[in-house]
Amino acid sequence: MTNASNLARIIGALALALALSACSAVKLGYNTLGEVAYWWLDGYVDLTESQAPRVREDLGRLHLWHRGTELPRVADLLQNMEKLVPADIVPAQACVFVTELRERLGAVMTQAEPAMVTLAISLEPDQLAHLERKYRRNNADYRKEWVEIPPAEQREKRFKQVLERSEMVYGKLEEPQRAALRQQMERSVFDPARILAERQRRQQDLVQTLRKLAGQPIALAQARQLMHDYLERAQDSPDAAYRRYQEALIEESCRMFSVAHNSTTAAQREIAARRLRAYQRDVRELAAQR
Repeated sequence: MTNASNLARIIGALALALALSACSAVKLGYNTLGEVAYWWLDGYVDLTESQAPRVREDLGRLHLWHRGTELPRVADLLQNMEKLVPADIVPAQACVFVTELRERLGAVMTQAEPAMVTLAISLEPDQLAHLERKYRRNNADYRKEWVEIPPAEQREKRFKQVLERSEMVYGKLEEPQRAALRQQMERSVFDPARILAERQRRQQDLVQTLRKLAGQPIALAQARQLMHDYLERAQDSPDAAYRRYQEALIEESCRMFSVAHNSTTAAQREIAARRLRAYQRDVRELAAQR
């Protein structure tokens, strides 16, 4: 298994991407999700010929479940967002949606857990070595792209990300609105070095868990418990300081969303409402496909 929480997140991430863009390419991406997830996994552990058919079947079942069970929930979430668009939004209202999205990702991880165990048990030592090399490359890239750049450049990169996501919903933001976002960014608690350290903790935790599972004579119930415990630690860090940091980052994101929304005009909010209705239609159409 690659980073097990990411196996679940890859489906949730594309569903969320769909919720933020009506682009036909994203819809196509969701429909080909099983194949995308397969090649993503293969890039981490170099799947063997004997593992490949089972992995494809498991991903296909997970995708089908997500389409029928989770996409309708995403559509309902978008509908609830649309209802709030005409008025100002306080940070607590925005955080309700963050909590719901986290719950949806958690549901995907729970559904994927048996398949994760099956793959983990079948992994070979050279596949675990491949996984560790992949992690080292990914961490080096993240360090170069985020940790080793000056703080001002970090803030500018994050500002562009937030701006792009905001304009995807509201249309072009005017300079005073952009200035409000920049002001929020100046007070940000975002710390890429801290994020990298937690990321490495999760990676080490997974590798250690896999070594207890891969090729070992272990009862299925024990194997499932080991994977379940890892997934819980991946979702909620055992590091209390990091959990506090994560909560602060979430609260900050909710505040930024509130500031961005409350700065918008009636015309921009109407654009957002129309787009959210279109996204709902797209999601419900995808959910109905079998």
